[in-house]
Amino acid sequence: MQRSSLPLGALPAWLALNNVSMNGIAISSAAEGKGSGIFATGDTSAEDTPTLIAVPRDLVLSLSTIWEHAKSDHDLDQVLRATGDYGKTAKGAIVIFLLIQLTHASPSTTAKTGNATPWTTYIQFLPSTIPLPTFYTPGETALIAGTTLSAALTHKLSKTHEEYAHLRASTLSLPCCAPWWSSPSPLTLTDYMHADALYRSRAMDLPSTGLALVPVIDMANHASGAATNAHYDTDSNGNAVLILWGGKSPKDGEEIVITYGDDKGACEMLFSYGFIDPNLSDARTMFLDIGIPPDDPLAAAKTAAFDAPPGFRLFIDPASSAWETKVAWYGPFVWLQCINEEDGLTIKLAQLRNGDTELKKFWKGREVKDIMALERALAADKMLDVFRLRAYVSMNARINAQIKMLEETYNRFWGGDAGGFEGRSEVKGVVGRLGDLEGRLLRLAAEQFDGMINHLIGTRVVRKYLDDGIADEVIAPVRDESPEW
Repeated sequence: MQRSSLPLGALPAWLALNNVSMNGIAISSAAEGKGSGIFATGDTSAEDTPTLIAVPRDLVLSLSTIWEHAKSDHDLDQVLRATGDYGKTAKGAIVIFLLIQLTHASPSTTAKTGNATPWTTYIQFLPSTIPLPTFYTPGETALIAGTTLSAALTHKLSKTHEEYAHLRASTLSLPCCAPWWSSPSPLTLTDYMHADALYRSRAMDLPSTGLALVPVIDMANHASGAATNAHYDTDSNGNAVLILWGGKSPKDGEEIVITYGDDKGACEMLFSYGFIDPNLSDARTMFLDIGIPPDDPLAAAKTAAFDAPPGFRLFIDPASSAWETKVAWYGPFVWLQCINEEDGLTIKLAQLRNGDTELKKFWKGREVKDIMALERALAADKMLDVFRLRAYVSMNARINAQIKMLEETYNRFWGGDAGGFEGRSEVKGVVGRLGDLEGRLLRLAAEQFDGMINHLIGTRVVRKYLDDGIADEVIAPVRDESPEW
């Protein structure tokens, strides 16, 4: 459907009409690539102006407030109920509400679904294009090969298609949704993706409320660490407020910024917001998928019996110092690659008293309820160093495979023999930076995992395991040299 927009100059009238209060600040265009922003209109401090913005509770979009709207909006109520569990989540309810408001705001739709609200106007102040990877062209998507964004984007696009199909199938027969599906300007997948992107890029975890969209406060841009000078909260009346941090005293014209999450990694920042924090010196964290070899006789049983994400997360160890950066990892699923029946793992199909069946898991004869219990059992096992060696060898192979994929993409688009690129230069720049940051973390992990492998090979338990002839070989650590992106 066609979307309309309003200039920021019309925002003050909307604020006054909807009782949104602003103190010592103004909304105006921010630096290039940042859209709008919030700026101090004079020297201020947390003592002089503690509350910069106060937004009435009924303007906040959350799971609870949208279901409250549904009490007086029959169409909204029908759509929420028709979509089942989807409409009972904060994301689902908010996206449905946004789609209704987009329909009302669109000049190409004559018949409308649901009621118009203050959001019908406010949504026209928001960007008509959102620079998230879900909107990358095929030429731009080719850049992300070798980064962890590739798998995340593939999964997201598949999930988005499923959600759109579910929404359409659930509401196609509702008379109130005829403007969505039967009008000359129907609701398309692109429209759904736009509403989804508005939610993902602007949602905040509001205290006492949960995930929510908050008008005006959602125009605050991101800064990390000491550069952050404000935060959002909920006051005693349930209103959403933007408050200066204590000790912060923005000067006239200085931007008011919040953090979108100082602990978010480079991939998550780009995936959710379309940019990467300029202060990041490494990817901070990344998830690498890993599978169980198909020739493993327990492969299917392991996957069915244990609930764990199939991969492992690399991250900078909080114990790192200014002189030494340490990489840590977490991923209980890795252990499933490293143990089998001959080590002591047993998985049996048991019949319960009610006739149902259940997969029972045992480690050396003792039942383990879940993956965490198995991990604890391994930690207490005398063969732990052998299992750790297998884990590090397996993860290091996966890390080096990822490095190789990054190298191939670098050579294709950034190297001396790079071919033509069809897409936006800003996308190439930010994806190139992601590849650089993830490459640094991967190379650091490979180096440190090499050292751990060599250490474990020298332990008494592993030496005895090898000397006894139980294992024929140990995979030697491999370290690749990778270019800077």
